[in-house]
Amino acid sequence: QVQLVESGGGLVQPGGSLRLSCAASGSIFSIGAMGWYRQAPGKERELVAGITSGGSTNLADSVKGRFTISRDNAKNTVYLQMNTLKPEDTAVYYCNAEVRPAYAFTNFYYWGQGTQVTVSS
Repeated sequence: QVQLVESGGGLVQPGGSLRLSCAASGSIFSIGAMGWYRQAPGKERELVAGITSGGSTNLADSVKGRFTISRDNAKNTVYLQMNTLKPEDTAVYYCNAEVRPAYAFTNFYYWGQGTQVTVSS
């Protein structure tokens, strides 16, 4: 089985920073693209940032200049550095990864359980 476990969420004041981590574990042959999504109450889940296995990144317009996505392939971990946080960044943040399990011949997409980020004074 493959699992994604997120950490690093919490309560922060506007203008503050948080760093989210997501570690993949289990019987993994390889990991392709990884990304972060978020879902605010009453809204659809949206892509925040993505990163390929080669390190190419893309960011939602709403977070460009404030958020950075990175990964450590040796640790099967993806990070989201969030700076200058705004109240509208409040949401549950989910990690997503394209994984080739060791026992499979195709890729699957896995989701983490989500971590709450609340930006409020």
